[in-house]
Amino acid sequence: MKKQNKALVLFRMLKLVKPLSGYMILAVIFGTLGFLTAEFIPILGGEAILIGLGFRTKLSWNMLVLLLLAFAILRAIFRLAEQRTNHYIAFTLLAIIRDRVFKALRRLCPAKLEGRDKGDLISLITSDVELLEVFYAHTISPICIAVCSETIMCLFIGSFHPLLGIAALISFVFVGVILPVIISKRSGTAGDELRAQSGELSAHMLESIRGIDDTLQYSYGQKRLKEIGDKTNILSERQKDLSRLTGTNMAIANMLILISDIVMLLICTWLYQSGQVGFDGFLIPMISLMSSFGPVTALAALGTTLQNTVASGARVLAIIDEEPETEDITGKSSVDFTGAEIKDVSFAYLGENVLNNVSLKVPKGKIIGIVGKSGCGKSTLLKLIMRFWKAGSGEISVSGRNIAEINTDDLRDMESYMTQETQLFKDTIANNIRIGKLDATDEEVAKACKKASIHDFIMTLPKGYETEVGELGSTLSGGERQRIGLARAFLHNAPLMLLDEPTSNLDSLNEAIILKSLKEETKEKTIMLVSHRESTMRIADEILAMEGGRIS
Repeated sequence: MKKQNKALVLFRMLKLVKPLSGYMILAVIFGTLGFLTAEFIPILGGEAILIGLGFRTKLSWNMLVLLLLAFAILRAIFRLAEQRTNHYIAFTLLAIIRDRVFKALRRLCPAKLEGRDKGDLISLITSDVELLEVFYAHTISPICIAVCSETIMCLFIGSFHPLLGIAALISFVFVGVILPVIISKRSGTAGDELRAQSGELSAHMLESIRGIDDTLQYSYGQKRLKEIGDKTNILSERQKDLSRLTGTNMAIANMLILISDIVMLLICTWLYQSGQVGFDGFLIPMISLMSSFGPVTALAALGTTLQNTVASGARVLAIIDEEPETEDITGKSSVDFTGAEIKDVSFAYLGENVLNNVSLKVPKGKIIGIVGKSGCGKSTLLKLIMRFWKAGSGEISVSGRNIAEINTDDLRDMESYMTQETQLFKDTIANNIRIGKLDATDEEVAKACKKASIHDFIMTLPKGYETEVGELGSTLSGGERQRIGLARAFLHNAPLMLLDEPTSNLDSLNEAIILKSLKEETKEKTIMLVSHRESTMRIADEILAMEGGRIS
């Protein structure tokens, strides 16, 4: 992913708050009032000391006690209100961000997601998005709260003497602004590296889990464990660096607070001894400063915590911003399928030529078979007809119209595409087949399964069509998954069927049943059939050989 400017990432993350700006203002108000009530409790305690020493104050003893009780209760109420409001904002925004991420992934697939680490994507849409909660619930409003509450405290302390207000302001700026900026610069790209390494570890773990059978079969476990251990250690070292920075940050912050208190003590002493302030001007500003570092202490930790958050935000925004290989087409007039044609199409993937000036016609009602060695471009050609990728040159047309001028939904409705590896979801067999037609009746599902020679097998299962297939269809054999994929294609009932190795995992009996169904389908449908099997190609009206990205 392209590296993004951190300031720009923060700005864009802030823009997402705009629809909830009213709630954010409420959170800042509640948070400011909460800190002020907490800070004024020890200040009222200072007033009590003055009364005890016999000094005249603006507050009576009874009023002082009432204010202490009120501030203690209000502190709890305001804190609760601030936290609830902040977390409402955070989790609402996370829902919006997740929605945008999934829409982006929908636009990008399959071309831009093919070959990308799935574990890293899982890490992005789970842990990276979750980390943004820290920004929205514990960063934006605390900054605003610190500015508001510390401004009020500077004015209050400065009311005893302007020099005291200036000293308080300098203290707050050092702890809450200068220190986080310095620590952020010291941490450099540690946050970006941590998130990237976390994604790599997730991808490696997912790959290891999926390949557990082969790992056990070939005694590959020790090497795999070592790789996991190495990646975990690297991640731990990066986390340790950030934790060390966080600890250093807080130590420096506490040291600055202590120095600020000492400086305030010296200034208050000098002003009291020179007669510029009374004893109240010595005691209250001291207590006020010591009790008011809470908001800026929260900011002091941002120098390191923001590193992870910004890195996660950058990864999420990169996915949202990424341009799809093919944009969805809308607003065009509908067309009925009358055939397809490929003219002089060339295509390269990752700099390597896959197709070179391929031309062929696909007449309506015919079965066109394509044979060739693995990697010669057969599957790629079907994906180009589906418009998953754009052809580098040449033209692909359906019903005499360039597929780039056909509404994407219309094009997908006209085409049923069955891949070599059927993707099954952790759901019932019926629902997995209904992906081809979401509103299909039970009778339509059963009919499609009979064509795919899978109905009889399904009926032998204890729950029939309501049987759960397990994660990635793990409870089914390769042939059973393949026939469910074919049933899905039959159910879609599109006039053009694009079948990529539809019988590769089937025995001869099931292959014969399916080929008979496909032959019968050509009364109403057109089929492009990719296969290595000579027996499968017997039903083709025309067989084309592909080699080196060319058709002969």
